[in-house]
Amino acid sequence: MNDMTKISELEVGYDVPAQIGMDEADIQTPCLVLDLDALERNIKKMGDYAKAHGMRHRVHGKMHKSVDVAKLQHELGGAVGVCCQKVSEAEVFARGGIKDILVSNEVRDPRKIDRLAQIPKLGARTIVCVDDVDNVPELAAAVVKHGTQLECFVEIDCGAGRCGVTTTEAVVEIAKAIDATQGLKFTGIQAYQGAMQHMDSYEDRKAKLDAAIAQVTDAVEALKAEGLEPELVSGGGTGSYYFESGSGVYNELQCGSYAFMDADYGRILDKDGNRIDQGEWENAFFILTQVMSHAKADKAICDAGLKAQSVDSGLPFIYGRDDVEYIKCSDEHGVIADPKGVLKVGEKLKLVPGHCDPTANVHDWYVGVRNGKVETVWPVSARGKAY
Repeated sequence: MNDMTKISELEVGYDVPAQIGMDEADIQTPCLVLDLDALERNIKKMGDYAKAHGMRHRVHGKMHKSVDVAKLQHELGGAVGVCCQKVSEAEVFARGGIKDILVSNEVRDPRKIDRLAQIPKLGARTIVCVDDVDNVPELAAAVVKHGTQLECFVEIDCGAGRCGVTTTEAVVEIAKAIDATQGLKFTGIQAYQGAMQHMDSYEDRKAKLDAAIAQVTDAVEALKAEGLEPELVSGGGTGSYYFESGSGVYNELQCGSYAFMDADYGRILDKDGNRIDQGEWENAFFILTQVMSHAKADKAICDAGLKAQSVDSGLPFIYGRDDVEYIKCSDEHGVIADPKGVLKVGEKLKLVPGHCDPTANVHDWYVGVRNGKVETVWPVSARGKAY
């Protein structure tokens, strides 16, 4: 959409799925719908938790890829900034007015580094992760060229098995190199344990985080001994934030999915053995779909298939229904088991997708609904920004 084009000038059913003021029943499908009341409650709840525990909360922009949602998280939840995974994604949030941005990933391509070094010119504090001492001069050359500053986190692989160093010695080596380099600032540690976030058992998640916390604590103590005490130790997700906030070493959370909730996260259990989508957090994020065929007596076919969602974490479930089940999908069709034939052609259903992040990334718009009316239509601002 051209920046000068107003949403109100766009055509429903071609450009956008809805317009502000429409009845919820008239929203075009398939599309993403946000329950604004539930979303706001989730955001406030996490904000209150972070404040009560003395934690900064840097929300994960890669989850929703929306400047509007990020601003709501700042306004209602006291968020301090966003995490992004890609440079182009970070640029979207900086251009949208977010002032504190962490690229929670490594940046090694020369063109990407050059763009990264220019983000501070947009008025945003800019932090990037480093896990290789050879990356330090690459970043430095770009910031000197553009007359800017980049802050750096040394990333620790604390169990995810992806990026990050695994030894305290490597953490100290990289931090020293950053500290000694013009245009760069050593700000802290990135230590996000992503591999355990979706483990069902609370105790299993705790065991993984206990190991991560011990690893991070050792690194922090070694840095302090070198006169390089980290300003920020950042990590924590929807499945673990209570562990990091009670660790005594982390001071910044990076939770993302709590705001929307999806089927995969909803299955994990809290310390009392309850699903976290049945008390801790609410489902606020849905794919609105419509029954388009019921030619088979025991099956309904809806218009939300593979192109409307990601099924990497499993199929969606139908919100608020236990009499019908989404059982299969192809490109444009979803198959719903309807053994009693209760669904009608034209009936609309809300699907809770298996994985919110990649599902959001295949849509252009969020339709925010309250009391049966469309209250907001927000672009998925960073959709497709994968560079």
